[in-house]
Amino acid sequence: MAKKPKRMRLLKKRAKTVKKELVPVVTEKATELSPLPQAPQQPSLENVPQITTENIGEHREQVLSGARKYIYPLRHSKRTIVGITITVIIAALVGLFIYCSLALYKYYQYNSFLYRVTQVVPFPVAKAGSHYVDYENYLFELRHYVHYYESQQQRNFGGADRDQLLAFRKQALQDVINAAYIKQLARQNGVSVSDKEVNDRLNEVRSQNRLGGNNKVFADVLRDYWGWSVNDFKRSLKQEILAEKVAAKLDAKANNKAQAVAQQAEEPKASFADLAKKYSDDPAAKDNGGDYGFAISRTNPNVPPEVVNALYSMKVGQVSGVIIASPVLAGQGPSLQIVKLTGIKGGSVTAQHITINLQNPSVFIKQLESQQPSHAYVHF
Repeated sequence: MAKKPKRMRLLKKRAKTVKKELVPVVTEKATELSPLPQAPQQPSLENVPQITTENIGEHREQVLSGARKYIYPLRHSKRTIVGITITVIIAALVGLFIYCSLALYKYYQYNSFLYRVTQVVPFPVAKAGSHYVDYENYLFELRHYVHYYESQQQRNFGGADRDQLLAFRKQALQDVINAAYIKQLARQNGVSVSDKEVNDRLNEVRSQNRLGGNNKVFADVLRDYWGWSVNDFKRSLKQEILAEKVAAKLDAKANNKAQAVAQQAEEPKASFADLAKKYSDDPAAKDNGGDYGFAISRTNPNVPPEVVNALYSMKVGQVSGVIIASPVLAGQGPSLQIVKLTGIKGGSVTAQHITINLQNPSVFIKQLESQQPSHAYVHF
């Protein structure tokens, strides 16, 4: 029984020793298995970079430097493309200029393409005094001759009728040189033609049914016969009226005579027939006292449209003033006319007239050309 207590004491002692060693171990393990929440730590800003204008600039430069290796080749490519394009355009323009120069001045071509080019580029065909004559004016005249004879007369200007084409070339060139001198004379003498005058003359011709009964027929006639538009016809008509007005302005002798005769014809006791016999330049009028000898309808092609228009606005027995009349026959020039309405029969009228011929505009053209010679840049 004495040994038992001793053994128990040893066991108790050992148990205390184990208990002392076990508590820290268990505590450590328990802490690892179920840690207590810890207070969050404040982040440190010590190593965080600060944003400034300097480091933004540095960053931008780094980004751009990486992109420049792509930008510079692209810019170089654009410059190359622009340079090549400009070179091609210049070469094309030079080539076009050379082609047109050869076609116009060496081979005397007159196709539609060249005509359109001359409407944009003022190639000169001649010089009238100090004024250049555009090649386009020459082609405008020549092409309507060619169109008429090829379409209406079936002429072959590339073969059997080549000599006639040469004659048309020379005529067209002379016409545009003369027109240039007429314009100079008009400027020197204060003569001009308004759009209203052109439209009035056109309406006179149209009202007499000389160019078709309606607008469509009129346009078709111009296109089929002359290759013209209505505006082309107006352009030609304006040149014609300007030449007539220049002749009427510069022919002082004819003007003075016409005004004197018109004043006498207005006198109550004056005999229009006697005045016609005495002063008219129309040989037929001298023999019959100025009577036309036929009834005049609105569409009569033997009487100038300006005269017809005046007669249809007059009363029987009335005498007109001085009328600038366009020629109705080839080879005729413009004239000054005084007319008296003698009767109205249905849709026509009867009348007497006194004609005083104006000098042909070519007279005044030659006078100016002698002072300021012309020079042609084409030689057929």
